[in-house]
Amino acid sequence: MIIAVDGPTASGKGTIAKALAAHYGLPHLDTGLLYRAVGRQVALNGGDPDDADDALAACGFADSLLDDPELRSEASGGLASRVSVHPAVRQALYERQHAFATQSGGAVLDGRDIGTVIAPEATAKLFVIASVAARAERRHAEMLVQGRDVALAEIEADLALRDERDRNRSAAPLRAAEDAITLDTSDLGREAAIAAAIALVEQMRCLSGEAS
Repeated sequence: MIIAVDGPTASGKGTIAKALAAHYGLPHLDTGLLYRAVGRQVALNGGDPDDADDALAACGFADSLLDDPELRSEASGGLASRVSVHPAVRQALYERQHAFATQSGGAVLDGRDIGTVIAPEATAKLFVIASVAARAERRHAEMLVQGRDVALAEIEADLALRDERDRNRSAAPLRAAEDAITLDTSDLGREAAIAAAIALVEQMRCLSGEAS
């Protein structure tokens, strides 16, 4: 079984994907981390994330970079959004993601184009959304825990900018697959969101005939 979990930054898709992987005993891949690694590598190289050649060159990042805590920063998130607009970068990372999705036994992947590009054959497709205000508050709380005091308004503006960039890029824009079910987590706590996601996956498994 392949479960695709797509959605914008801080919508809760990562938390939900990890919980689904644990619930069903499946491996999980945060595909956004790959793009963050590319963006981070561009910065380490002294390159320009808006330059297609610089971004493509950074796709050869060392696997050890995926363990760099800096990838979870807002700066790396912004870089990821910028390098992801380049078709060559998306193609370079496609095979890695598709191979993970189609491994024996299945997998759970979260990102922005899992259900539309990486694994359109997925058994279950969730498109997780939340209001910009709710997402900004969540991200702000996370950053305070990390000891990073960034203004809430600044985070909200950054999220809105990323949404605009991700939805309007020419290569694999952020959008729900036609057969995906949308889950709005704006007013849901962590456990409620996870429970809702499991219920939706079970619904889709029944429709596909995969439920035992």
